[in-house]
Amino acid sequence: MSEATDRPVDDDAWAKACAEDLEAEKARRRAQHGPPPGSAAEELRKLVDAVADKVAGLQSPLFGVAAQGAVQQVIKQAKSVVEPVIERNPDVFDHIAAAGSELLAAYRSAVESQERRWTQGASDPGGPSKKADDPTDPRDGGTGAGEHIDLD
Repeated sequence: MSEATDRPVDDDAWAKACAEDLEAEKARRRAQHGPPPGSAAEELRKLVDAVADKVAGLQSPLFGVAAQGAVQQVIKQAKSVVEPVIERNPDVFDHIAAAGSELLAAYRSAVESQERRWTQGASDPGGPSKKADDPTDPRDGGTGAGEHIDLD
């Protein structure tokens, strides 16, 4: 018997090696790029906290003590309204974020398509088949006979 057959066989060796490689890659990316963003609900919570901290940190001579107290109260009320919504519906914010990304992709596609049509013009083989010097082409800007338009 060979030495290789004397050792017990680990059926999950490949899976364990892949998992270790994946964890190492995740650690490398976290070190390089920082922690990955959380869910949309977590990010909204962070945004609300950051805005609240920024507004609370504004120290201006224009704001009196009473105005600063009122701002603090508004911040507290806004947080108390937002927090329960986020806690009850965390998946909703993920869906809204995904829908927003899809809408942006659709808009970008439409704009790029329109830009292609504008920039290709008559030189496009699939575009208009009229020649640039065609007198019947309304885009030629020539001096052909005009059409009477009654403005009354």
